[in-house]
Amino acid sequence: MRTTDPTMIAFASALLEGEDIDCFHMDVHMSVLEGSIGVLPRRLMVADRDYFQASAVLKDNDLPVSR
Repeated sequence: MRTTDPTMIAFASALLEGEDIDCFHMDVHMSVLEGSIGVLPRRLMVADRDYFQASAVLKDNDLPVSR
């Protein structure tokens, strides 16, 4: 998942953790480079083995999924 909306990342993380799917937040500290204006997207990553289940959970909750 890639988005500039931090609330979407938090919601997606909570959904995935509720399904016992480990996720990793990337680009969290990029605000240092961008000046905290929120233009650089943050990413939420899962292991390849969890991708199918994670994408189903996100799609069921109308969240974007990217590969």
